[in-house]
Amino acid sequence: MATNPCQFIITLLLMICFSAPFMAIVNCSDSDSDSSPSTGVGVNWGTMTSHQLPAEQVVEMMRENGFKKVKLFEAEKRIMEALIGSEIEVMVAIPNFMLLDMSQDPSYADYWVDSNITTYAYPGGVDIKYVAVGNEPFLKAYNATYLQITLPALKNVQNALNRAGLGSQIKATVPLNADIYESPESNPVPSAGDFRSEIKDATIEIIQFLYSNDAPFTVNIYPFLSLYGNEYFPMDFAFFDGSNKPVKDKNYLYTNVFDANYDTLVASLTKAGYPEMKIVVGEIGWPTDGDINANVKNAKRFNQGVIKHVLSSKGTPVRKGPLEIYLFSLLDENKKSIAPGSFETHWGIFEYDGKPKYELDLSGSKRNKGLSPVVGVRYMSRRWCVLNPRVKQLDGLAKEIDYACSLSDCTSLGYGSSCNRLSLSGNASYAFNMYYQLQDQNDWDCEFSGLAMVTGEDPSVGECRFPVMIAYGTSVVVHRKVLKVLLGVVEGCIVFLLLVS
Repeated sequence: MATNPCQFIITLLLMICFSAPFMAIVNCSDSDSDSSPSTGVGVNWGTMTSHQLPAEQVVEMMRENGFKKVKLFEAEKRIMEALIGSEIEVMVAIPNFMLLDMSQDPSYADYWVDSNITTYAYPGGVDIKYVAVGNEPFLKAYNATYLQITLPALKNVQNALNRAGLGSQIKATVPLNADIYESPESNPVPSAGDFRSEIKDATIEIIQFLYSNDAPFTVNIYPFLSLYGNEYFPMDFAFFDGSNKPVKDKNYLYTNVFDANYDTLVASLTKAGYPEMKIVVGEIGWPTDGDINANVKNAKRFNQGVIKHVLSSKGTPVRKGPLEIYLFSLLDENKKSIAPGSFETHWGIFEYDGKPKYELDLSGSKRNKGLSPVVGVRYMSRRWCVLNPRVKQLDGLAKEIDYACSLSDCTSLGYGSSCNRLSLSGNASYAFNMYYQLQDQNDWDCEFSGLAMVTGEDPSVGECRFPVMIAYGTSVVVHRKVLKVLLGVVEGCIVFLLLVS
């Protein structure tokens, strides 16, 4: 017997909304009516992690929490497609390794723009606002590798956007590190700031081009690094809730290092002849582990402080008005280099699996509401690799721990970190488990010369968590816009059934 099409659609929708695997993923209510105001607070979404969450679920989490802007470090297809129709404003980046080709060949820039911008920047597609050309290319550690190629690459990308008919709505910019400017030791106040002499000319050329295209100057500012790099740095000055040692600069008083750093940039731009240059803070945040000052308490204090500061629209002592920032970062990334410090894998507001680490009010409404997690996450089996307590001969244990940590993330074991107080056996178990999870829980990856064993008992202790990794495999995510169409069809079907009954 033929099935009534309306009955089929209704049955399908009910299966979607009430099937257990979908209930955690799909919101069957119309949450497009969210009326939370747009703010100047965005977030960086990095993907240097071994086990990545489905992009669609991360985008849904960002929407649920009210993030209106996101900065990506490259144009990953899966992420760009997940952002279609999300109404989240996007800054998408071109990695540094592409700068040489981008600087030498305008057709290469045309190809990249066509593949990664034009493909998505259509009405109802991805709301792309900026293209970030490189990432901190003038960083001191790069030893001028990108000094001569950044501007040509920037020009070629902006010209490619112009040729694609997108230049008026999408602007190319260059995220630069705050170490490109400084104040002299003899007069360490913001008003004395200027660009570093060895990169000054190249920086001003970039500023001139950005200004001529109505594009912003993008800078990454990290007060945490001021504290990390100087044991005498006043702790309170890194935060936004007052300082007992403010810095006086002429008629201005600075109670936090962010304002001082920002206005040092303003002074540098003013000396270059661009006092009104628009500024975007491309990265700012605080890590939660890997250093004695990197913890949840300090991260919440800092990030809530900078959000409150931005939402106040007061600006800085010299530059009044709204600020635009992108928090760093959305999720922890266990594959990042820890050369700058063990904290590098712990910048996320959310854990690797999308669980929020602390409450954060992104709206300024002061509602006592926690952040919404990524839902519908699938994990591997609840199994851990630990030191076998029956083994008495521990010769070679140190070597096995070093091996495990060299190929996984053991940064939480460092001084002042969340797992710093574990015993020797605890350290070994943590190292073994991190390697075991990274290798997808293969039995042969829990050998370690016979020192390890697999257990079903969670070895976590207090704040020291022994993770179980995200399982590979696709999760089916039904977009809310599709659900709205289905709901509309169902409504029409109900009316039809009532009429014919």
